Amino acid sequence: MNDSQKPLSESTSHPDPLTGEPGAHPVETGLGAAGAGTIGTIVGGVVGGPIGAVVGATIGAVSGGLLGKETAEVIDASVEHEHWRTHHTSRPYIEPGRTYEDYAPAYQTGFDAFSRHGHTERAFDEIEPELQSEYVKTHGKTGLAWDKVKPAAQDAYRKLSEERVGKPRNL
Repeated sequence: MNDSQKPLSESTSHPDPLTGEPGAHPVETGLGAAGAGTIGTIVGGVVGGPIGAVVGATIGAVSGGLLGKETAEVIDASVEHEHWRTHHTSRPYIEPGRTYEDYAPAYQTGFDAFSRHGHTERAFDEIEPELQSEYVKTHGKTGLAWDKVKPAAQDAYRKLSEERVGKPRNL
């Protein structure tokens, strides 16, 4: 069994940079907390006024942080980015003169998709409209067009599917 097939607890511990404790994912935890905290603030503010906004932000940030950490335990984005940073130039969809940074958001889209859908039997083609919408909303004005980067997102999803599930899903 190679490291990519081992359960996460056996393959890497993700040590906290300050304490050395395993299971730290500060970026993913922070992103989850920020996103859910914002949503909690809005919902809480609408339902309960200023006090509801504070309570909603707190509950949203805590739950979002935990969800972000849980997602990171499934996929270590830094390991995945390093893999694609090293191997992206061999992929047929990479346009001449483009750098890894041009495709990194699409690879991240693929990692995120696997985090959400990897436990299901859904094929990439089934979730592609959702991924396209997310990518366009987040990177549409600054990144490459979806039709140029879709193969990178699909590649990332396929790689994780093969490693974690053992077979590609109707890609």
